[in-house]
Amino acid sequence: MQNLISINLPVGDRTYRLKIKAEDEETVRKMAKKMNDQLNQFKGQYPGKDMQDYLAMSLLSIVTEEQPSNAQVAADHDTSAFLANIEATIDRVLED
Repeated sequence: MQNLISINLPVGDRTYRLKIKAEDEETVRKMAKKMNDQLNQFKGQYPGKDMQDYLAMSLLSIVTEEQPSNAQVAADHDTSAFLANIEATIDRVLED
């Protein structure tokens, strides 16, 4: 059985009791801190909203920053194609 531990994790104005793997505790706590920091930032920028709005904005912000941009995906594809072309050229030169 997995080594699960129980932790209390404050997010926004609530505390959540979670069972997680012991080795994931640091990561989970860091992400909760990041989320709470985002919540506080949005509370300052957009006063008068309710906590659900702040939570949604925070989650969307964190999720979208984790995703590579379309420009980065295109650049990675171009780089891969460029390297494949160089490799093919080297192979042709070595065969001669």
